[in-house]
Amino acid sequence: MSELEFALEHLGLPAQHPAALKEWYVATLGARVVFENPPAYFVALPGGVMLEIYSATARRAETADNGLGGFRHLALRVDSIAATRVELERRGVKFTEPVKPAGGGGSVLFFSDAEGNLLHLVERPDDSVFNAKTQRR
Repeated sequence: MSELEFALEHLGLPAQHPAALKEWYVATLGARVVFENPPAYFVALPGGVMLEIYSATARRAETADNGLGGFRHLALRVDSIAATRVELERRGVKFTEPVKPAGGGGSVLFFSDAEGNLLHLVERPDDSVFNAKTQRR
């Protein structure tokens, strides 16, 4: 039996206001609209991660609770949390927590998108187990 291989194509993100949330990702994180069929939009973040933003049927207050079961946050790898934070604050992002240590080395900084979905920046050292070069060793 051959081994399976997967590549991440996109993550689904249901939204109360899909067009407005799409615009937030474009204006705030520099996403590019790849395809749109309102009320569904595919946007690509710089670096290649693609999100499908579409109409939600309901919303729960616990969405931003990182301990709730299921997929819970979108981690965005950056070279410098400090520099990225400055730019995102300039674009209107509010950070309410300090930078914290990241599991596996490095640092993380959490924030929310326009609908309260949880994201975080992650900065890794060169010798991190999460770097492709280190994983090949």
